[in-house]
Amino acid sequence: MARSRSAALISTPEAEFAEIIAWYEEQLRTTAPPVDLEWEPVKIGPTWQWENGWVLPELTLGWRVLAWCGKWLRDKHGHPWQFTPEQTRFVLWFFAVDETGDFLYHSAVLQRLKGWGKDPIASCLGMAGCFAEVTFDHWKRGRPIGREEPSAWVQIIAVSQEQTKNTMKLFPSLVPAETRAYYGIQIGKLNVYGLGDTRQIEAVTSSPLAIEGGRPTLVIRAETQNWNSSNGGHDMAGALEGNAAKSERGAARMLDICNAYRPGEDSVGERAREAYDATVGANPTTVDFGLLYDSLEAPPDAPLTAEAAPAVVHSIAGDSYWLDTRPNGRIVKSILNPANPPSESRRKWFNQITAAADAWLTPQAWDLLGTPPTPVPADEERVVLFFDGSKSDDATALIGCHIDTGAVFHVGVWQRPAGWDSKRRWLVDRDDVDHRVREACEKWDALGLWVDPSDARDDETGERFWEPLADEWARIQTWELPAVKTGDFAHPVIWDMRNPRHLKLFTEAAERFTTDVTGQSFRHDGHKVLAKHVHNARRRPNKFGVGLGKEHRESARKIDAAVAAVGARMMRQMWLAIPRQEMTYEAMFV
Repeated sequence: MARSRSAALISTPEAEFAEIIAWYEEQLRTTAPPVDLEWEPVKIGPTWQWENGWVLPELTLGWRVLAWCGKWLRDKHGHPWQFTPEQTRFVLWFFAVDETGDFLYHSAVLQRLKGWGKDPIASCLGMAGCFAEVTFDHWKRGRPIGREEPSAWVQIIAVSQEQTKNTMKLFPSLVPAETRAYYGIQIGKLNVYGLGDTRQIEAVTSSPLAIEGGRPTLVIRAETQNWNSSNGGHDMAGALEGNAAKSERGAARMLDICNAYRPGEDSVGERAREAYDATVGANPTTVDFGLLYDSLEAPPDAPLTAEAAPAVVHSIAGDSYWLDTRPNGRIVKSILNPANPPSESRRKWFNQITAAADAWLTPQAWDLLGTPPTPVPADEERVVLFFDGSKSDDATALIGCHIDTGAVFHVGVWQRPAGWDSKRRWLVDRDDVDHRVREACEKWDALGLWVDPSDARDDETGERFWEPLADEWARIQTWELPAVKTGDFAHPVIWDMRNPRHLKLFTEAAERFTTDVTGQSFRHDGHKVLAKHVHNARRRPNKFGVGLGKEHRESARKIDAAVAAVGARMMRQMWLAIPRQEMTYEAMFV
């Protein structure tokens, strides 16, 4: 490490481990987040969290893992291995445990820009998984003590052999002669064996059938943004998850290393991010399922220009000082190369999840309006509420719009939880929805509540699923902005999207909505579920213009909160556009 490790001063392995750990502790005490960045990155996960000091896990086996790598591994120059402060914090969190000794996270996703150093850290953790103290054993003076895995089996898996080579080719220089001799390590192109072949690292690109049935202790999945149905990626992911789940308590873990995914490809990387997002700021039916997701991404408003690119890349490079972020450097030249699509440059070098070709809005444009989040309106403020109802397959959403500012905010979204057993039917909790609607009407001065009830039917009565509640909501108060005031289907709150006149108005509102977003004409509260639904929405032309819809009819990617956001903005526009004394349904649409 940074200090001398001469035999005269350090006479035992334990003393050497203690010296390395002390070096890392000092490193973390003397480093802090940069304060001179031109672009503040989007920080996902715990690695970059700072509260008068780095936020670190209270209990972790990671210190000994850091020490093992520092003693037994070497960098490309032959020096003792040193993790950067950023990598150090990730390792500590990856090996964090709770008060019972169980890992806080059985799986992790490390998403960074191209060239950050994901493969070297994976190689180090692969070696540590074989020979370091990576499994909880007992407590000593309130601290967790680990042990080696006597039958450690580490798999490095990708959908092509070329992808596994990025990690496997690092082992010959990473593992010096003294380490090979001490552990009896033999290094091949696709395998690393040690301690009489009782422990191994293997590169795997075979079929799911060949993978299924194994009992690995650590699985490193490389480039999961490229795992999809066409190359067997989902089948491989399912087989690996099954293998990990059936291993002994606390033994099997997964680490994904990846770049930002391409939306709409339904990759394993995309599904992992969606599963993580479903646990953050979502509805109370979602649960934390033990995934550590860590990413450092360029902010939504970061421009892809020659002038801005060096500072943007520098802001998300973290501690990867080796990345060439100069104005005339290799990364900027790649960004400016017209042969590279802007979406790919943003994905690789800005670590941004960019829009699909038919996206209704870009994630960056929407996210920018919620950075920083706009607070929800205060009690008694004037709002309008739009409700998009479903029964089971789609989501049910209640979104509000502040009359005075036009800000959009989340009131409630109900959808099938991530990881729900597909064999079990899921139904929206109407009692909970009813409670949330009434609570919203008590909290704010709700001028209007418009309900698109869908045509879903109650299993017992056969009547429309939401109609009885809509009738009750109609009587909560006298609605100043009625949904349908005159005609054969007059109703204070039901605004059925199937009505051609309503579809025309909604399509026009959807077009105005996209213009307002790109023009930054309003703000929103930054709610994760609302953002996800907006990101999922696709452009859908109809005879009235360009609306929004799901990527396909059976898609599991919900958009209902986006629909309700458009509806809420439409309601506000109608409220502002008409004289108060002419508050009739016909007057609203003149």
